[in-house]
Amino acid sequence: MTKYKIAWLPGDGVGNDVMEAAKIALDELKFDAEYIYGDIGWEFWKKEGNPLPERTIKILKETDCCLFGAITSKPKEEAERELAPELKGKGYVYSSPIVRLRQEFKLHTSLRPCKAYKGNPLNYRDDIDLVVFRENTEGLYSGVEFHPLPKEVMSSLSENHPKMKRFKNTSLEDIALSCRIFTRKACQSIVRQGFEYAKKFNRNSVTVIEKPNVIRETSGLMVREARKIAQEYSGIELWETNIDAMCMWLVKNPQNYSVLVSSNMFGDIVSDLCAQLIGGLGFASSANIGDDYALFEPTHGSAPKYAGQYKVNPMAMLLTVKLMLDYLGEKESAQRLENSIAQVIEEGKVRTYDLGGTSSTLDVAKEVARKI
Repeated sequence: MTKYKIAWLPGDGVGNDVMEAAKIALDELKFDAEYIYGDIGWEFWKKEGNPLPERTIKILKETDCCLFGAITSKPKEEAERELAPELKGKGYVYSSPIVRLRQEFKLHTSLRPCKAYKGNPLNYRDDIDLVVFRENTEGLYSGVEFHPLPKEVMSSLSENHPKMKRFKNTSLEDIALSCRIFTRKACQSIVRQGFEYAKKFNRNSVTVIEKPNVIRETSGLMVREARKIAQEYSGIELWETNIDAMCMWLVKNPQNYSVLVSSNMFGDIVSDLCAQLIGGLGFASSANIGDDYALFEPTHGSAPKYAGQYKVNPMAMLLTVKLMLDYLGEKESAQRLENSIAQVIEEGKVRTYDLGGTSSTLDVAKEVARKI
């Protein structure tokens, strides 16, 4: 009997390519697991009107964690056009399956390490070692949106907020509203995890990235809770920055920062910026972690034009596997994998096209396996 059951979700585009690379490394590590394939992605949206079938949800509930490849998402109108003819006009509305998974399994924390490995020609600097903690279930990704704006919502807002008066002569058909919802519990959770990580790994600062001078109530709640929690962690400084200024400072002095904490949208933005500093999305791993379950995914997209060509950089996926091994308590295997990745990057003999090389996705995975 295997030690672990892993939900195996390649998804769309190059998801299958990088998952094959992951399997090469896992096999070399002799990772004792059963991999259970699940349906997810654009093909199932087109055929079934659901990119995340209930049968896949059931698989996840019966596994220890999930390894996920990549997903294709498109705007509402485009998604509807691509539905099978018999499904059009039946009220199907596309929503991101990865966002649904985060909410369905309460994967409240997105952990995104961004570390520069020596020898990477795309590094902004070699001394960058950032970890982003992104709140994963609330904020602008809550999914509470309206278009057109319902009359009763407009009436309630107008009665309760004076600034709605300037929209009173705007047609409801011409108003779209997306709600940025924060709860105190979620703010406390993501900030505390940032501080706990800093404490565990001897990092001396936690930077909370928001915009409380303008988005006063939601960003303000996050910052106020961070100030309270920071008092419990002597020796770890709390730094507060606005998202716009932080983007500038990360480009200017990324080595000055360590643990970054933010809400869902801002965390998404700043983690992509951090990824570019260490070579791009080909090196960007992530973990979606809840109290009882976790899903691991590289943060790059599905890159449909490269699907099946085994052209893309698998390092993001291999680093994601490292996060999964850490989560499962397989610390020695995780360290062996990271050491092998670092060695391949430093040697620079086997590189994909983004690094100026000609090696395939699987060539890189096999070279990492050889180092293991």
